[in-house]
Amino acid sequence: MRGREKKDASTDRWERHDWWGVVLEAPDPGPVLEFWSALLEAPIKPGDDGGGALDFGEGVGYLAVQKAEVYEPPVWPAEPGRQGMQLHLDIEVSDLAAATEHAIELGATLAEFQPQDDVRVLLDPAGHPFCLYT
Repeated sequence: MRGREKKDASTDRWERHDWWGVVLEAPDPGPVLEFWSALLEAPIKPGDDGGGALDFGEGVGYLAVQKAEVYEPPVWPAEPGRQGMQLHLDIEVSDLAAATEHAIELGATLAEFQPQDDVRVLLDPAGHPFCLYT
């Protein structure tokens, strides 16, 4: 992509400008960051306002959580006039029941509406929908 620096792997990834990620907003980013860190087994690179990013390692993007002064959790399924999901994370698993149970133990909520047998829609501690699927 034009406008991006290309650096080799010898430069610390947190000091380069050649990778991308997804940023979630939350009124209190700490618990959301801790949830995703535990679920995806990735260490946290602390940031400002209690937020930070998950470090998945070289060659992989990041998942960050930042503080939002104004935050309205999305609803699932979508409802007219309410904040709908703008995006969601999909996570492939081999044992859907075990992965769902683990996510709930870590603080996720099972969404009431489940559209498919091989997918579980859950909400993280700030209400962001995500899917576990086989």
